[in-house]
Amino acid sequence: MDQSRIDRIMTSMKAAGLSQALLSDPFTLTYLTGDRFNPNERYLALLLREGQKPALFLNRLFVAPHVEAEFIVPYDDSERGALKCLPLIDRKAPLGIDKRLAAEFLLELQENHAASAYVNVSPCVDHVRACKDADEIAKMEYASRMNDEVMARIKTCVRAGVTELELADRLNAIYRELGAQRLSFPSIVCFGANAADPHHSPDGTVLKEGDCVLFDIGGVWNDYCSDMTRTYYYKFVTDRDREVYETVLRANLAAEAIMKQGVRYCDLDAEARRIITDAGYGPYFTHRLGHSIGLQGHEWGDVGPVNTEPVKTGNIFSCEPGIYLPGETGVRIEDLCLITDDGVKILNQASKELEIIQ
Repeated sequence: MDQSRIDRIMTSMKAAGLSQALLSDPFTLTYLTGDRFNPNERYLALLLREGQKPALFLNRLFVAPHVEAEFIVPYDDSERGALKCLPLIDRKAPLGIDKRLAAEFLLELQENHAASAYVNVSPCVDHVRACKDADEIAKMEYASRMNDEVMARIKTCVRAGVTELELADRLNAIYRELGAQRLSFPSIVCFGANAADPHHSPDGTVLKEGDCVLFDIGGVWNDYCSDMTRTYYYKFVTDRDREVYETVLRANLAAEAIMKQGVRYCDLDAEARRIITDAGYGPYFTHRLGHSIGLQGHEWGDVGPVNTEPVKTGNIFSCEPGIYLPGETGVRIEDLCLITDDGVKILNQASKELEIIQ
């Protein structure tokens, strides 16, 4: 158990008037224990209580090597896992429940009058997980350096006759060669008009001269994700494509230039959106500027128009403006940004200057 992380969550809970909570998000449990969990349909939860030791309710099918036996409450398939919590919960006090607890387990607790009330504790957890500590930052910096190397290698595979699927398969192989645990998400590879779909799945499209080549890639190292997008051109670039690319690049750089503690997420989005709108492409920037990232590719804390939260030291999120012209082309440029005491640190270093692959 990582007591310092537990203490941070307990402090956040206390500020919200909560003395106890059940946490069931497997990624939060990894964050607190160092173990990875995939409980499928079985009950899995960590009970945090003021003045008491944590209790991990874990089916005997699974193991938690980093959790001492004194913290584990085991059960098997002959028992109702959720009901194992009842003797340890203060039924006269509210109980925090996170957003990942399955309704069947929550209903079972409610039917058995487990607590006086049930409160969403996820904001308490999300704010803590959003501020990465030194260990997390080191892992994400390494993962991003790996991503830079992947991008450098995949560029050399862009050639006449190659398909999107072939490059996606090659990306998988490169990540394995570099020691990644897995992909952060299925790699996005787009040629030409396919890049107008921000979440295009690679297919059998064959590369043509003049096509843009968009790579949105990420790998996992030591449980932490990387994410980066770069857009290139094959053989030549048209004047229109160059204009679109340079507009997106200006938006990316402008948003990063104002990143520091206290700036609101929505203001970062607005800065990038202003540049794209002023260039006449506003309707074609169809998504938020970015998302937070860590143990998961997308975590709480979106960099979008409706998030008025201020950024804080330790926050890591993407900055990925894009322009998508249906039936024509698309451009996205994405970095991961770490907020520091002094401003911002960009975790990936692959060049963002317009590049034509010959």
